Amino acid sequence: MKSRVIPEMHVECLGSGPDLVMLHGWAMHGGLLQGLAEQLSNDYRVSLIDLPGHGGSGPINDYSMASVTAVLAQVAPPAAHWLGWSLGALLAMGVANAHPERVLSLVMVSGTPRFTAEPDWPGVEPALLQQLGVNLEQDFFGTLKRFIGLQTFNQENPRALARQIHDALAQRPLPDKAALRGGLALLRDVDARPVLAGLEKPALAILGAQDRLVPKALAPKLRELNPYVDAQELAKAAHLPFLTHPGETACRIREFLSLQERI
Repeated sequence: MKSRVIPEMHVECLGSGPDLVMLHGWAMHGGLLQGLAEQLSNDYRVSLIDLPGHGGSGPINDYSMASVTAVLAQVAPPAAHWLGWSLGALLAMGVANAHPERVLSLVMVSGTPRFTAEPDWPGVEPALLQQLGVNLEQDFFGTLKRFIGLQTFNQENPRALARQIHDALAQRPLPDKAALRGGLALLRDVDARPVLAGLEKPALAILGAQDRLVPKALAPKLRELNPYVDAQELAKAAHLPFLTHPGETACRIREFLSLQERI
């Protein structure tokens, strides 16, 4: 594996083959996706990008969707498959919208075009995101701990899973608080449903049946938005299928991507 540091951004590359960009979720860094990247690196040249203000990447002043996706497009290969987990999936949709020629296909792992729940849309209750923001200002470390708890809830041995996440996070600098505020605002405010509805690229959505943040009830909603979205459910997974069900998650992604390569 080789690493390259581009000004203010940290990207790790591994493997060879067609390009695959991978984006992590809120408050995390690319190292959380390392195992999945290694599994896919036999067939793809994987670029693991730390989001601005996360891990090894420096912060940016404006954490709007337009600004973040512009930075990501600058450091990504000119044409690639894009895989995003959670917030990363929302940002990958933003790249597909702003730079459609750069995105060959889209993989959303525990991702949704609209995180906030509405009467006709399953998602996170707005009060939860609001409270996360309040807690972030009052208790930085406690908020991260509680957020990890939301992701590991109802999984086998959640304490060991939480320790695995904490150990991985400790390998790189803690996220910038301004980036965390900005990321929460994106999760709370962005509605990319029109983007997904108009997407003319193949898309795969992997949803955990036990996910408390991105519920499995989204599957038919995603298909309604765009009938070309392949929405698949992992029966015993939650928000971290690449950690709790690594083999099955990698297999489904590989099958989807290999199909796109044959078309």
